[in-house]
Amino acid sequence: MFQDLVEAINFEEFVEWKPENGRYELHKGAIVEMQPTGEHELVRAFLIRELNFEIRRFNLAYSIPAQALIKSVDKKSGYIPDVLVLNISNLINEPLWKKSSVTQAASIPLVVEVVSTNWRDDYFLKFAEYEEIGIPEYWIVDYAALGGKRFIGNPKQPTISVYTLVESEYQVTQFCGNEQIQSPTLIELNLTAEQVFKAASREQ
Repeated sequence: MFQDLVEAINFEEFVEWKPENGRYELHKGAIVEMQPTGEHELVRAFLIRELNFEIRRFNLAYSIPAQALIKSVDKKSGYIPDVLVLNISNLINEPLWKKSSVTQAASIPLVVEVVSTNWRDDYFLKFAEYEEIGIPEYWIVDYAALGGKRFIGNPKQPTISVYTLVESEYQVTQFCGNEQIQSPTLIELNLTAEQVFKAASREQ
């Protein structure tokens, strides 16, 4: 859920305005306040824990910040993904990193969005933006089967869609139930879709 706050500002103005507390994004010049549910936050926290475990296990030069913005190519939008895996070695090339913002695909090996009622943002808006930036891997975690039937099938069921960039376009592989998630970034990840979905109800 989100609500419009102001209109027609650019990314630089948004970064200067953005308060330290709260989750705000810039969508085509308009500031929106993100209002996630408790279940959403449980899934997000579970994913951060599991992905951080993989990062530590293989001593990867990655980090997952509490909040960091991804700047769109057209400079009219800025997003705080639910999970953002950063390539630490490329942050030296990020001109806005001191303001916790990244702009380059080389800094973002993996990004995850956990679906809320504003599911169109994840399947349409952010999908297009992340593809244009060139982010190699994008997950949409639809734990409550909120997305449209064209994305998760009919009848709808909880689904994790893993999009990977192939010749500048996203190709999708989907995972449901006890299927093990296949991640090009974290190739030895041992995690099923159902384990992620159960996080929403604390059934670990």
